[in-house]
Amino acid sequence: MKKPLRADAERNRRRIVDAARELFASRGIDITLDDVAAHAKVGVGTVYRRFSCKEELIDGVFEQRLEDMLACAEESLLVEDPWDGLVTFLARLFEAISADKGLGDVVLGTDEGCNGIAKMRERIEPFVERIVVRAKDSGRLRADVEVNDLFPLIGMVSAASEFMGCVEPANWKRYFAIVMDGLRADSGMSTLPGRALTTDEITTAKAEMHRRRR
Repeated sequence: MKKPLRADAERNRRRIVDAARELFASRGIDITLDDVAAHAKVGVGTVYRRFSCKEELIDGVFEQRLEDMLACAEESLLVEDPWDGLVTFLARLFEAISADKGLGDVVLGTDEGCNGIAKMRERIEPFVERIVVRAKDSGRLRADVEVNDLFPLIGMVSAASEFMGCVEPANWKRYFAIVMDGLRADSGMSTLPGRALTTDEITTAKAEMHRRRR
């Protein structure tokens, strides 16, 4: 069992986590522990005594955010209309990502070195799949959409939000509406070209995106 931190050590840890949360939200997870130390106004050694690597800090910041996402997924399954449940889940996810670039990086990124996030993802994924299947079974979500189609869509809305953030932060809702209209089953809709990526292909795409950012 870990010993409780001294009061001053706990204050420093909280300053580090708060600083990291602010930097992750505004700049994404591609920052350094030196950046965090400077923002928290503590020495780099203080950061490394609390977190041995950036991945531990990412876990510390985003595990609760993913807990919130899990709660949202559970609540969305309780919405009577399956389509409304899907819209509710995605709207709250996109709203969270629009306010926190780091959360988008985590959702679309790999779990390498982030054991807490990996465990949370394992808990969330079955609920998201149920949300999608339930909407398809209701006939409201187009039948040729798969759960893995959500990752590129999340990336699209996230990119639009980042692009417009300095001008009109809430305008992601416009592109969210366009995306949802494209997902809605309709007699006049076109056949989707291509295919949904497999889970292994999603993992490969995430890893390559992460490699390019380094």
